[in-house]
Amino acid sequence: MTDYIPYLVYALIAIVAFYVLVFKVFGLRVINSNEVAVVEKWWSLKGSLKDAIIALNGEAGYSPDLLRGGIHFKSVFMYKIHRYPLITIPQGQIAYIFARDGSPLSPTQTLGKIIPEANNFQNVRGYLQKGGQRGPQRGILREGTYAINLAQFIVITPTEIKMIDSTRRQERAELQSMQNTLRDRGAFGPVVIMAEKDQMSDLMGIVTVHDGLPLQSGEIIAPSVGEGHSSYQDPEKFLELGGRRGKQIQVLTDGTYYINRLFATVEFKPKTVVPIGFVGVVVSFFGNEGKDITGEDYRHGELVAEGSKGVLEKPLMAGKYAFNTDAGKVVLVPTTNIILKWNKTETGDHKYDENLTEVDIITKDAFEPALPLSVVMHIDYRQAPWVIQRFGDINMLVNQSLDPLVSAYFKDVAQTKTLIELIQERSEIRERAVEEMRAKFAKYNLQLEEVLIGTPRSLVNDPMIENILTQLRERQIAEEKKVTYGKQQQAAESEKTLREAQAVAEQQSTLTRSKIQIEVERNSGAAMASKAEQEANQIVALAKANATKVRVEGEAEASKESNVGLAKAQAIDAQVKAYGGAEYRVMQEIADKLADAIKNATVSVVPSTVVNMGSRDNEGGSDNIVEALLKLITMNKLGIELPKVEDKPKVAPKKAPVQKVVEAVKEEVK
Repeated sequence: MTDYIPYLVYALIAIVAFYVLVFKVFGLRVINSNEVAVVEKWWSLKGSLKDAIIALNGEAGYSPDLLRGGIHFKSVFMYKIHRYPLITIPQGQIAYIFARDGSPLSPTQTLGKIIPEANNFQNVRGYLQKGGQRGPQRGILREGTYAINLAQFIVITPTEIKMIDSTRRQERAELQSMQNTLRDRGAFGPVVIMAEKDQMSDLMGIVTVHDGLPLQSGEIIAPSVGEGHSSYQDPEKFLELGGRRGKQIQVLTDGTYYINRLFATVEFKPKTVVPIGFVGVVVSFFGNEGKDITGEDYRHGELVAEGSKGVLEKPLMAGKYAFNTDAGKVVLVPTTNIILKWNKTETGDHKYDENLTEVDIITKDAFEPALPLSVVMHIDYRQAPWVIQRFGDINMLVNQSLDPLVSAYFKDVAQTKTLIELIQERSEIRERAVEEMRAKFAKYNLQLEEVLIGTPRSLVNDPMIENILTQLRERQIAEEKKVTYGKQQQAAESEKTLREAQAVAEQQSTLTRSKIQIEVERNSGAAMASKAEQEANQIVALAKANATKVRVEGEAEASKESNVGLAKAQAIDAQVKAYGGAEYRVMQEIADKLADAIKNATVSVVPSTVVNMGSRDNEGGSDNIVEALLKLITMNKLGIELPKVEDKPKVAPKKAPVQKVVEAVKEEVK
């Protein structure tokens, strides 16, 4: 047993010597395929580095080249090997790079530029030879596995800071601060703007670039440089196109964006929604000085074309817009009818009239009621920019212009009307207000549709106004009663007509029989009338014949009498001439008449008793008829006037037939 001990010692020495020779002197290194190693050179005949970390020319220091999987010989007396796994970035993550060596950043830079020859930071030599810069880099690592020299590039992930020689506390503290900043920005993941269920997202991304040249003087936001930079995912291209640091006019819309959050941060803001019934007037804070299109006579501001500062002439129609609210604002203007209520108890959904109250008026008869009003107006969508240019927004339009305009108009109207006239003539006042105020609204690029006037009411509980309204109500009730009574009268008349119709219907058979009977009687009467007419015609014909006969006979008798009279007249005329005058002929005629009367009378000519009454007058005389006759004839012959006969004797004695004859003779004499 003791004989083998020297052999074992020799074998052990040989093994140790082999190990030292192979692994120490020759520096045998075995690198797994999922590993890389950074070679640090302890010493070199070319000396050491002065202001660099990576030894590009064989100096002492970190080699730019990595040892990949396999067997390598690096003597421990000259090299130090830093072995670590390959850098793997999971899917959906971003890793940031901090370069420890390279050219310094320029004063206008915050991040090192991207070197294409660096091959995603896997070629340190190409990076440094092509002007790679130290510090945080614009380039990022996306998901994948990378063989990165951690001596040159420090890789920052959400959970680790991958670096070698981490004993420098200050450097590591700075890197941890950078990691925390990125974590707070959510920078280790892509920017995702996504809607649910294939709908457009309500969010957009406002981008602020932290690298590049500053904004030009007078600008508040950087202009768009086009889409060549792939929505800020290619920082170098963005800067080549002239992009500047600061807020960007170009926004991010729906999608996924792998953006270096050290180069550009993203702020999420809601998109601008222009509802149906509205247009959006754009007030731009960005752009060049535009040309005013309103004309020389317009003095309320400028309307400009798109891309210029000011109020844009073309409004946004209803829809959803990714409008950068840092570059301007969108003023919503309703294009439907706007109802403004001058009534403190009522406010529209739009809230434009929340500061409006009833109009305090003074009527012609010194009442001071409050008048509630409603005004319906419309803004043409093409005129909306003009309205915003003039007033700023709709609230300023209502409170600073329409309120004093409408109030002043109705104050003027109220001074010409009594309270009752203001109530009773409301329709006429409203029509006139619409016509007159329409022109005033048109000056403000507004279209007045309607003016509605409420009932005046007291704000201080004035009982007089309530009394006036009570009187009007009572008057209206009286008018309604008149109408009601008229309707009731019409209903009664209708009911009467209905009753008559019902009675007629009930007696219809009787009426029919009576009508038939009437027709029969009418026909019978017509027959009798026809018969009577024939008999009358016959009587008329007989009467006419008798009348003709009588007339002929009368004419014959008259002719006879006429001829007899003429003969008598001729005979009398001859007798008068024979008697010596008409008086004697009369006396002869009278005597003949008297003789005939005595002859025909039945009384005695000589009375049996004679009473002499004496003369009526003082002259005396006799009442003898013959003597009287002779006296009358003698007086007439001598030309003596006959005495007048009294019209009314005091005593009218009863006359005998002879006396009647005498009186007839006297009358004849007269």
